[in-house]
Amino acid sequence: MIMNSLMSHYEHNPSKGMYAHDFISIIPQIILALPFVVVLVLYIFAVAANNRRHNRWPSIRTAYWVTGCLLVIGSVIGPLAEQGIVDFRAHMVSHLLIGMLAPLLIALAAPLTLLLRSLSVPLARRLTALLKSRPAQWLTHPSIAVLLNIGGLWCLYTTDLYILMHEHTALHIFIHTHVFIAGYLFTVSIIYIDPMSHRTSYFTRAIVLIMALAAHGILSKIIYAFPPTGVPADQAERGGMLMYYGGDLIDILLIFILCLQWYRAARPRLNKKAKEFSHP
Repeated sequence: MIMNSLMSHYEHNPSKGMYAHDFISIIPQIILALPFVVVLVLYIFAVAANNRRHNRWPSIRTAYWVTGCLLVIGSVIGPLAEQGIVDFRAHMVSHLLIGMLAPLLIALAAPLTLLLRSLSVPLARRLTALLKSRPAQWLTHPSIAVLLNIGGLWCLYTTDLYILMHEHTALHIFIHTHVFIAGYLFTVSIIYIDPMSHRTSYFTRAIVLIMALAAHGILSKIIYAFPPTGVPADQAERGGMLMYYGGDLIDILLIFILCLQWYRAARPRLNKKAKEFSHP
């Protein structure tokens, strides 16, 4: 409503109206990008402070964080974000970056571990208590996280929500925020990089991941065959293919990390059994 009022104010002056449109259209982009700019800078400051007081923070984790944040920023502001409004293929690239690749990289950066090491002892204890709370346990449980993540995508692309997202600024911001948060919660529910107060078995996480892969793949085929409201058929076909094959590439990384963690967790037991077998 505010944006519509501002636009009507400039209707009688085309030159001013053009600049007003450019300024107003970038507001949602700034709102979405600004938090990631802030946390990008805060993470770097936290790394510097950590390196002065503790062992040196792994550079690879900083690289993960910077790359993940930059991917989100590049997806919500600038040419890709603007093209994503009118081209479903660009929108799908943003979806893959915001909802899948960036959350994976940010999870690998172990932000909670760095935060706990940076806070004072009382604040760290409060944060730990919050992470152990029941709502936190629910949100990071694989079954809940997959519903928020994949279920949200089904709602977005099989209803009128996609076209409404481009008509209402608040909904646009909410959906992009949800896609990232849901993607992050799903990622950290499958692979454990930061400390977790509750741990789901590897078998359960593997089953949930397989179900998520299947649901994501089916949705991409539905998009291909039945374009979302307002999306041309050719863009839907390309977007569906991007979602299917691009999602698989990112999922391969997630599968590899889960299997590697599973193998490392099981290796001590396997070595013990091997010793028992060789020394009856």
